[in-house]
Amino acid sequence: MGVEERRQQLIGVALELFSQRSPDEVSIDEIASAAGISRPLVYHYFPGKLSLYEAALKRASEDLASRFVEPRRGPLGARLLRVMRRFFDFVDEHGPGFSALMRGGPAVGSTTTNALIDAVRQAAYDQILAHLEVEHPPARLELVVRSWISLVESTALIWLDGRRIPRAELEVQLVHDFAVLTAVSAAYDEEMGVLLRRMLKDEPPDGPFADLVARLADFTS
Repeated sequence: MGVEERRQQLIGVALELFSQRSPDEVSIDEIASAAGISRPLVYHYFPGKLSLYEAALKRASEDLASRFVEPRRGPLGARLLRVMRRFFDFVDEHGPGFSALMRGGPAVGSTTTNALIDAVRQAAYDQILAHLEVEHPPARLELVVRSWISLVESTALIWLDGRRIPRAELEVQLVHDFAVLTAVSAAYDEEMGVLLRRMLKDEPPDGPFADLVARLADFTS
């Protein structure tokens, strides 16, 4: 293999192992064995264990950030639901690695990996604003979107610990959470109220936002 091809192979092998166990628990010897090469050869392509971990987590973070990319067509609720399904596909497939990346640890607590996490969060933030068609978000909207992204992360981490709630229910619930956070903020700010009305305007009767309204109506009837 060429140098870059071998590097990409090692990154892929590391990510596969990280999908089964935390990066801190995976040794260079295991990665070398799974790749069919010697331990010294791994160090030929990566100067140290941390550099391989960072390269693997960089690819994973780029993959995770891409899960928030969605064509800006159709009702917002349906778009967010598709995003959540892809996000949880990643969480489901890479549970231990996702958990270690988000929670930090000796192998993933470097400045580089912390920057990767921040980049994923910023990519998600930018995508949500694009879906809302807002270029310069007011303070309350920034608070809503960043709070929701944090909620998505924490929900995924809690879900991984036992998976006690059906995944599909959580995906819908998180879309509902976005609507609720926006609605609460709209109660304090007319600009947010305009945004909320725009969000709900094109929502179909079978969409997730309409479903939330119907569920809440049960408590007020």
